[in-house]
Amino acid sequence: MIIINNEGVIELIKDEKQTKQQHPNFLADKQTVEDLNLQGKFKQQSVYSLFNHLQTRGGEKVLEGMFARPLNNVEQINKRSALFAFIQQHNIIFPVIRSQVESMEDYLAGGAGAALPRVAWGIFAKKFKQVLFHNAELLQLQAGQSVTIEVLQAFRDFFSELKGKAGVSVYQGDLDTALRVLQDSRLQGILDAPEGQLSLMQLIRNDYVIRHAMISQMEGLLKLIYELDVYVGVAAVAADQGFVYAKALPVAQMLLDMEGFRHPALKNGVSNNLHLTRERNMLFLTGANMAGKSTFMKSMGIAVYLAHMGFPIAARRMEFSVKDGLFSSINVSDNLDMGYSHFYAEVLRTKTVAKAVSESEDLYVLFDELFKGTNVKDAYDATLAVTKAFSENRNSFFVVSTHIIEVGEALGKVSDNVQFSFLPTVMKDGVPTYPYTLASGITTDRQGMIIIENEKIVEIIKAEQYVN
Repeated sequence: MIIINNEGVIELIKDEKQTKQQHPNFLADKQTVEDLNLQGKFKQQSVYSLFNHLQTRGGEKVLEGMFARPLNNVEQINKRSALFAFIQQHNIIFPVIRSQVESMEDYLAGGAGAALPRVAWGIFAKKFKQVLFHNAELLQLQAGQSVTIEVLQAFRDFFSELKGKAGVSVYQGDLDTALRVLQDSRLQGILDAPEGQLSLMQLIRNDYVIRHAMISQMEGLLKLIYELDVYVGVAAVAADQGFVYAKALPVAQMLLDMEGFRHPALKNGVSNNLHLTRERNMLFLTGANMAGKSTFMKSMGIAVYLAHMGFPIAARRMEFSVKDGLFSSINVSDNLDMGYSHFYAEVLRTKTVAKAVSESEDLYVLFDELFKGTNVKDAYDATLAVTKAFSENRNSFFVVSTHIIEVGEALGKVSDNVQFSFLPTVMKDGVPTYPYTLASGITTDRQGMIIIENEKIVEIIKAEQYVN
């Protein structure tokens, strides 16, 4: 507790600033992102990689941006969720493949808004090089233009068909923008032309229109194509995994209602329910070390984060009040380079979260096994003091787990807004098993020595001593 007091953690938690910081996006710091394994294209079992089944490089960048900047606006969140749901409902399929889009990108990369005479001169020069030196630049231009026209034709048909779908109003703005480009009179002669070998003059005209006269429109269309790639890809994951879309609620409703949620990486994982309100805005979670507390908290945190993105979640149903951010303390490690012990690193992390709570109106906060890096007495005192201080904040939601059950018993005597739940241990033939299903109350499980006895650790030590 001396270190806790020296760092001013309790004072930070209780400090209610008169002017709160306003943020344009939902906040989650690096530690939280790492705790929940949210981002990273090549990170094993990251949540990003779960949704990254896209057809375009640009779509992957859009997806990265969505993961980096979740939303904190109710209307924007529900609108994005409705768009995903619309795509999923109609089983919409992306109309081209990755290599086609990449060929179009490469072709358009040479566009610069040049005038027609300059475009013509450039292509004539390529023709001369082909005839005299067997240069391949003209053939590459022809191939790129041909694929680009195929892509434009495919999306013209796709967006025209999409226009007649029920519920398309959620996509109406982007749809109208795309059709304005694809139905532009300058493009129609190109897109409606019969297939076959193009004359040099046709090649010049097409190149001028697509890569120069309409280059800004083409770039805007590519942006819509990338976003569509994300909508289709994410909706396909939701359909395949049985995910649902959460409903965002205003801050004032102060509600987190989750039914049947699980970790998205565990398709057959055990699901749980959670209901928090202003009157019960803290969950105090107890259970044995292998009972599933960390997975429970990660599952909840991932669902909250994805819900603020407007993405589908691994649950049967979810309603949530939109908040300013999510902070977690789950996988805190020591820092030998800075000279930090595990316990001191935990204290500093708690201080960081306390500062965020004091500076922001509303947060989701997850603490898994507070202060496990110190002795039981200090862990008890520090966990009780910090948890009690956080419980006095009625604007944020807190989930705090520990295996020090005495903290819960003391907390229940001084705080009236704490919900006590535990993940049980069930003994079967003298062996502990874990159902991973949340139960009401504080656990009385103390199976540590039973596990040690079952593993015959003491016998192994004694036998080793006897041999020596």
